Amino acid sequence: MDMQKSTEFLMWCTIINGALLILSAAVFISVPDTMYQIQSKLFPMPQETFAVVMYVLLGLFKILWLVFNAVPYGAMAIIGKNSAP
Repeated sequence: MDMQKSTEFLMWCTIINGALLILSAAVFISVPDTMYQIQSKLFPMPQETFAVVMYVLLGLFKILWLVFNAVPYGAMAIIGKNSAP
């Protein structure tokens, strides 16, 4: 895979995963009680614990998104711009 295709692939990965992160955070912020009711049927736990778990998972998702999508895409974009004739 050449540099341009790799950069384009990472760009779309960054966009799609960023949109999923924003959507997940928006749903959790806007309807936390509904999410808790749905999830508590599968994983019974107190609502306070559920909130902590969700914040941790969203934070982990954000860190993984930055490390594996946004930063590599930025690096590839910089390298591609600097190596263009």
